[in-house]
Amino acid sequence: MSLTISAADVKKLRDMTGAGMSDCKNALVEADGDFDKAIEVLRKKGEKLSLKRADRETAEGAVIALVSPDRTRGVIVKYSCETDFVAKNDDFVALARTFGEIALANQPQDLEALLALPFEDGLSIGEKVTEQVGVIGERVNISAYEHLEATMVCPYIHSGNRAGVLVGLNKNDENFFAPGRDVAMQVAAMNPLALDKDGVDQTLIEKEIEIGKEVARQEGKPEEMLEKIALGKLNKFFKDNTLVNQDFVKDNKLSVAGYLKSIDKDLVATGFKHVKLG
Repeated sequence: MSLTISAADVKKLRDMTGAGMSDCKNALVEADGDFDKAIEVLRKKGEKLSLKRADRETAEGAVIALVSPDRTRGVIVKYSCETDFVAKNDDFVALARTFGEIALANQPQDLEALLALPFEDGLSIGEKVTEQVGVIGERVNISAYEHLEATMVCPYIHSGNRAGVLVGLNKNDENFFAPGRDVAMQVAAMNPLALDKDGVDQTLIEKEIEIGKEVARQEGKPEEMLEKIALGKLNKFFKDNTLVNQDFVKDNKLSVAGYLKSIDKDLVATGFKHVKLG
């Protein structure tokens, strides 16, 4: 005798999971009407779909940056998907924010630890993401996670949740929050490689010196002058690519470091994190 699945049961499962009506009905039939088993069926469908779509690019999504109430800790979570249509969905963005709130409360050390954190209904965050593959019908994943601790952490989320930035300052004062956010906007706009020259990878520095030498050589400069010329070009590289040395976008007469000193003579940026879509 075949089991009759009522329309009310199908709607209930749809409300619980967000999956399509036909998917919910098929899952209930397969699970003999057991809702817990039906949810597991949908999750397994999501896992299969996730594997099937593993080669699909997830260049869209939502980046969430949050800080603790005392502004000493911050996190960035990037929840990625395939299409802009999904990325702009309110439920998708709300779930990304929930993932960020859980990360902020638990401060996992890396992405793997974040995915292992409990979500709800016995699911981990990673399992919830897998479930959403079946619900949404395209590949989704949490593709990036960053955290920052400082005396004061200031966040910025670029329009449309396309980028998130955290900037650390060495002083915690309400008057410094807006300037800190200005610096975070600078990071989003100018994409620095590091806080200062000490944070630039030595391999990259050596590469820039060699490039500088070769350019000067091609320009016919004397061999004994190449090192000096290359080091001069390196200083320009540091100015363009390290946060504190960049021209401040809101007033290019000041560097970012100079801007912070104009707010308070001892105010400095101590670190930053930057995550963007793509």
